[in-house]
Amino acid sequence: MAGFDAAGVTREFFPDGRHEALLLLNVGHPGPDAWRERLPRLPAADVIHTR
Repeated sequence: MAGFDAAGVTREFFPDGRHEALLLLNVGHPGPDAWRERLPRLPAADVIHTR
């Protein structure tokens, strides 16, 4: 996960200073209603520009 408080995680889980948090990974199982239909996407011609 990007954008987490790495210094805070390091302080909380590695207070002795021997290790440093670089990445936060959430491993688990999704809830029963975790999946949604794909949201609408922009047409390719609107977002891909060629020279």
